[in-house]
Amino acid sequence: MAAQREPNSRLRDVIEAVDCTYEALARDVRRIAAENGEILQTNKSAISHWVNGTRAPSGRVGQYLAEALSRRAGRRITQTEIGLQASDEAPAESDPVLAATDLGRADVERRRFLAIAAFTTAGVAMPLGYDHEATARMLRARTGTSVVGAEDVDVVRQITAAFSAADERLGGGHGLTTVTAYLADTAAPMLRGCFPNEALRRAAFGAVAELAYLAGWKHHDLGQEGAAQRYYQVGYKLACEADPHGHAAWMMRALAHQALSLKQPHYCVDLVEGALRRGLGHVDGQTEALLHITHARAYAATDEHPSAARALLAAEDALIRDDGPQPSYSRVSGPAAGTVASHTARTLTDLADHIGTEQQHRDALTRWDPEKYKRVHALTHADLGDSLAAQARADEAVAAWTQALVLMEGMTSDRTRKAITSIRSTLAVYQRRRVPGAADLARRAREALA
Repeated sequence: MAAQREPNSRLRDVIEAVDCTYEALARDVRRIAAENGEILQTNKSAISHWVNGTRAPSGRVGQYLAEALSRRAGRRITQTEIGLQASDEAPAESDPVLAATDLGRADVERRRFLAIAAFTTAGVAMPLGYDHEATARMLRARTGTSVVGAEDVDVVRQITAAFSAADERLGGGHGLTTVTAYLADTAAPMLRGCFPNEALRRAAFGAVAELAYLAGWKHHDLGQEGAAQRYYQVGYKLACEADPHGHAAWMMRALAHQALSLKQPHYCVDLVEGALRRGLGHVDGQTEALLHITHARAYAATDEHPSAARALLAAEDALIRDDGPQPSYSRVSGPAAGTVASHTARTLTDLADHIGTEQQHRDALTRWDPEKYKRVHALTHADLGDSLAAQARADEAVAAWTQALVLMEGMTSDRTRKAITSIRSTLAVYQRRRVPGAADLARRAREALA
C-alpha cells in the first residue's frame, strides 16, 4: 500500500476514543497476529507512523489493527472506519449457498482474501443477529430445476465421513483442497436443485453444512483461524435451513469453541446460551451434553466459576440420558463421553484444578479409539503432561509428552506444532535439573519443529 500524504485522522480519533496508548495497542496487534499464526514486531513507533500517515499497515496487519480496536471499543470497527483500504476483504454474501461456493473456490485458487482472513471477535457473535427467515425466503426463490435425489445427499455424507476420518489420523492439511473443491463444485451447487420433498431438502442442507464445518475444522487445525471462522459462519447459515434447532445450535457451539480455543471468550456465554435455547428439547442427551460442556468452558474462561460448575453437572446429567440417536453433525466430534471428559479437563484447567484436570484427561484417553482418533490421543497426552508438570511431577510429564510426540509423527497440524512448542520452556528447566529423558525429548521436539 502506498504511503499516505496526510495524517490518518480517522485512526487517530478512534485510538483516542478507546483511550489506548500506542504501546498497548501495538501489544494488542502482536497478540492478535499470533492468534492468526503470524509473528509481528509491531511497536509503538509503527502505530505512530500509521497515525501520521508516513506508513500504512501491510498484509493482514490492517485487519489485526481493526480487531484490536474493536475489542477495546466493545463494538465492530472496520478498516474503512480507521482510514484504511480493505480491498482484500471478501465481499459480504447474504446467500449462504453462494458463500459456500465462493469460499471453496477461493481455497482452491488460493485467493488472497481468504489467505489473509483474520479471526474476529465480532464474527463470533454473527448468529445472534442473523435473520434466518429472510435468508430462507431468498433461497427458496432461487431454486433451480435439476432434481436432487437421496443418493446425491448420501454421497456428500460419505465423502465428509471419509475425509473426517483421514483428518483425525493425518491432520487438517491432508485433503483440504479436495474437500473445498468438492464443496464448491458439487455439494453447494446441489442446493440450487429441485427436491422431491421437504425432508430431503433439509437433509441436503444439513449434509453440506457438515462439509462446510469440516473445511472450517481443517483450517482451524492448521492455525488458519480467519478462514475457519468464515466456513463456520457459512455452515451455521446452511444448518439453519436444515434444522434451525439442533444443527444450528451445534454450529453456534463451533464458533464458540473456536473462540475459546483462542482464549477469546467475548460473546461465548451469550452464544452458547442461545444455542441451548434453540437445542433443548430438540436434541438427544449426547448432543445436549456437548452444548453444556462448551457452556462450562465459556463460564470458566470469564471467571464465572459457580456457573461453570453448574454447567459441568448439567453436561454429566445429559450424558447419561438415553433418549434417541445422536445426529451425524455432533457425532463428528467423536464419542460424546470422551469429548465431555476432554473439555471438562480444559474447564478445570481454567479453574486451576490440576488434579481434576489430570483425572479427566486420563478418563478421556480411555474413551477414544487410539487408531481412529490418533490426533486426539496426541493432544490429550500433551495436555496430560501439562497437568502433571503443574503438579511438579516432572518424570511423568516427560513420559506423557514423549508419547504425544510419537503420536504426532506424520501429521500436518498446527495444533500439534503449538503443543510441541508450548513444552519447550518447561523442558529447558527440566534439562537443567537433569530430569531423566528431558534432554532426549527436547532434541526430538526440535527435530519435530524443524
